[in-house]
Amino acid sequence: MQANVGDKLLVHGRTVGHHDRTAQVLQVLGENGTPPYRVRFDDDGHEALMSPGPDTVVRHRPEAGAS
Repeated sequence: MQANVGDKLLVHGRTVGHHDRTAQVLQVLGENGTPPYRVRFDDDGHEALMSPGPDTVVRHRPEAGAS
């Protein structure tokens, strides 16, 4: 997994009743975009250090000037 500052992580709910969550990458602490990441969750503003598992996908932010 590779992410950059500003990308979103989509964490899929793993059990019934747990909804998907999104978090914005604030800081990349690994080399070459690898985890861990410092993130802020969109739903409640909570910040956390995260090493995403297989239930997480990266949504890369659009490039500047891309349409």
